[in-house]
Amino acid sequence: VQLVESGGGSVQAGGSLRLSCEASGFVFSINPMGWYRQTSGNQRVLVAQMSSNGNKEYADSVKGRFTISRDNIKNTVYLQMDSLNPEDTAVYYCNRAGVGPFRRRGMDFWGEGTLVTVSS
Repeated sequence: VQLVESGGGSVQAGGSLRLSCEASGFVFSINPMGWYRQTSGNQRVLVAQMSSNGNKEYADSVKGRFTISRDNIKNTVYLQMDSLNPEDTAVYYCNRAGVGPFRRRGMDFWGEGTLVTVSS
């Protein structure tokens, strides 16, 4: 399994970013995928997920501002983030949703993530 996140950066409050995650090493189209985020000292939290048939769910903290989408041809999942606020500052990761993150050697496997910094 490989998960490569990109698209993070620094923006001012109210701005937008679009994150991408290129996945490989598994059958992407049949897996629910999600975006997680982690702030310093805290656990990763699932903020958006999309099933293989297109159903989407969002955490209350991002509902109405973030949009998840996927391209099963490109094996890529996206997160459009609008109306960003400083509380959205975090490292963002993609991974499997539903049954949980992929595992490798008995441990959850994560990519490098992409840092989003929102200034006020």
